[in-house]
Amino acid sequence: MKAEAGKLAEEAGLAYLQARGLHLLECNFRCRAGEIDIVMRESETLVFVEVRYRRSDYFGGPAASVAARKQQRLIKAAEYYLYTHPAMHRLAARFDVIAVRPGTPLHIEWIADAFRP
Repeated sequence: MKAEAGKLAEEAGLAYLQARGLHLLECNFRCRAGEIDIVMRESETLVFVEVRYRRSDYFGGPAASVAARKQQRLIKAAEYYLYTHPAMHRLAARFDVIAVRPGTPLHIEWIADAFRP
């Protein structure tokens, strides 16, 4: 159930960002350092997106769950992505968070440039 909700949240987040003009490069990029949910491009910027789904804000909500340790894993995974995609080195890069909460439709909050290395 949890994995299914996460997949639906990722799909909703992807559609949300595409509707705002970002272009998909890759979903679920995995390496030893971790996983990047979505890699997109917005003009001359490479965007690494972490999608978080939470049913409630009891423990701080979805955005709050991207704590320092998770940020470090995302940074390491992004470094590896850049290592394996040398053509992307010329682009600026940023880390965004898509925070998803239940509802009809899902409540989506986009936090651009959510943290920096």
